[in-house]
Amino acid sequence: MTTLVKNGTIVTASDRYVGDIYIDKGVITLIGQGLNLPADTVIDASGKLVMPGGIDVHTHLDMPFGGTNSADDFETGTIAAAHGGTTTLIDFAIQNFGEGLYPAFEQWMGRAQGRAAIDYGFHMIVRELSDQASHDMDRMTRHEGISSFKLFMAYPGVFQVDDATIFRALLRTRDNGGLICMHAENGGVIDTLVKEALRQGHTAPKYHALTRPTRAEGEATGRAIALAEMAGVPIYIVHLSCSDALEKVKQARDMGLPAYAETCPQYLFLSYEDYERPGFEGAGYVMSPPLREKWNQEALWKGLQKNDLQVVSTDHCPFCMNTPPQKQLGKDDFSKIPNGAPGIETRLMLVWEGVRAGKIDVHRFVEIVSTSPAKMFGLWPKKGTIAVGSDGDMVLFDPDRELVLAAKSLHMRVDYNPYEGRAMRGAPAVVLSRGEVIVDHGEWKGRPGRGEFVKRQAGRPLVP
Repeated sequence: MTTLVKNGTIVTASDRYVGDIYIDKGVITLIGQGLNLPADTVIDASGKLVMPGGIDVHTHLDMPFGGTNSADDFETGTIAAAHGGTTTLIDFAIQNFGEGLYPAFEQWMGRAQGRAAIDYGFHMIVRELSDQASHDMDRMTRHEGISSFKLFMAYPGVFQVDDATIFRALLRTRDNGGLICMHAENGGVIDTLVKEALRQGHTAPKYHALTRPTRAEGEATGRAIALAEMAGVPIYIVHLSCSDALEKVKQARDMGLPAYAETCPQYLFLSYEDYERPGFEGAGYVMSPPLREKWNQEALWKGLQKNDLQVVSTDHCPFCMNTPPQKQLGKDDFSKIPNGAPGIETRLMLVWEGVRAGKIDVHRFVEIVSTSPAKMFGLWPKKGTIAVGSDGDMVLFDPDRELVLAAKSLHMRVDYNPYEGRAMRGAPAVVLSRGEVIVDHGEWKGRPGRGEFVKRQAGRPLVP
């Protein structure tokens, strides 16, 4: 199959020019001007920004949590991602207690194969670092194309591991070239605060935020970076939400340490005020870390501007409010509300608001939603850019397209949207995955199961 994209304004993290792109068998083979080669599909991209497909490196599809599973599986979630301009994602496979990492890898591959509509990879969540799990980390980085491992400093008894385990995992990556992704919140402190709040009869959704203070995230972020410094390896902080944590990353980077972090659109556009919505409505915003006071948003945007934050991902982990009543599991106890919210489809549109507001330019936009994720997690240059030899993953982005975000018109399998009613300007018009048009002006053209598992390279991140 051959595809010719003509007359678009090609935008990468470093360049902008008008040109044509020729894709053969899923790979870009020629970029030029006035190309008139025969092609199975010819697309006129006049008036569109032709950017590399979005890469979302933090999703939780079909994930068990709190007695239920996240509402989107690998079919519905990847179709929604594609509608939003994301053409590759990295999800999380969760180690079972008493096992190595391979059973979880095989289980999650089974969930994705035959269902995923876009390309995908996995991080491994390490819940206990047995000798078997340590050996599996080595095998996975060297043979399976899985080069990143997530550990938790929160959720005691479920995910949380101690500092010694974290340090041993970091040392392992020094030898095998993997990268540790850290959920940085002080789980012991939070657990104590939660129990105290419930003892006092505080059960409303807002207490999820009030028992997870920014200091608990900042402290854990600093501790995680210190452990990585002692091990002599890079570290990547996931879903950073607040200035307290960002300051720890900035200090480390100013010292020349290889500390990296992502934030998410919810922390850039939503705030603690959403927990004060009437009734149980605040449950739709329960996620970890929680939404913060609004002033943190400006600090996070500055972090993106100055490259103290390198990536914007989604932490897409949706649970329905009422149909089915997943969030209702915590109706009388905020600590039982499933943590997570939808976002896999709206990431590019929301971050584009930063371009429109002059907070970032179009090149930085491409960098934080595509290029840096690819460089951080071993996908570059196969993914994350428009260049000869790269996959034909791209978004024909219409900066003038207007729409209003609404759960009923989006494609995520969840009965609400955190940004309901928000008017947007700028959205994907056509989305290509390996040269194949999978979304055409809102019409789904792809098919479940066409997505491929992408093996990733181990080694130091290529992000400055």
